[in-house]
Amino acid sequence: MNPFKILQELAAKSRSHAAGLPAQEAAIKTWSGVAFRVAGCRFLSPLGEVVEVLDVPRFTQIPGVKPWVKGIANVRGRLLPIMDFASFLGTSSNKLLRARKVLVVDYKGVLAGLIVDEVMGMQHFPSSEFQKATAKTIDEVQSYILGEFPRDDRLWTVISLFKLAQDQEFVQVAV
Repeated sequence: MNPFKILQELAAKSRSHAAGLPAQEAAIKTWSGVAFRVAGCRFLSPLGEVVEVLDVPRFTQIPGVKPWVKGIANVRGRLLPIMDFASFLGTSSNKLLRARKVLVVDYKGVLAGLIVDEVMGMQHFPSSEFQKATAKTIDEVQSYILGEFPRDDRLWTVISLFKLAQDQEFVQVAV
């Protein structure tokens, strides 16, 4: 038998026994954010707006500031203002301070540490499920709300911490 003929037969047998390629699935665009709870409400902040999550650091109180400004902390050589987000919203938390977390926001080089009740980690949602906000949240956050994502019969409210950092009410901490 001719060697070329043998190779052709081998190739034909291989093709007849070869498995097909898996079906190509369309990639789903996802939105990612940091989930947290404050004042009994569940929020999501876009991933790029939270620099890091910390345990509540030791801080020094500052005189002459609004009551929701807890103080200033030295975090790895940088001064970080520590604010109680629940108190800023006009409510309070029933959790002990040491059991809470701090979301660090860096907006145009200005750092702010927001104390929240709980951080539930990163959450991912299909971008196509984003919708305008319909859920009623605390009145004080309405201007920072971007929209919401539904999941498991619950709505996850998306809040912009960058919008918060631009708000004059938040920036003006002196009494």
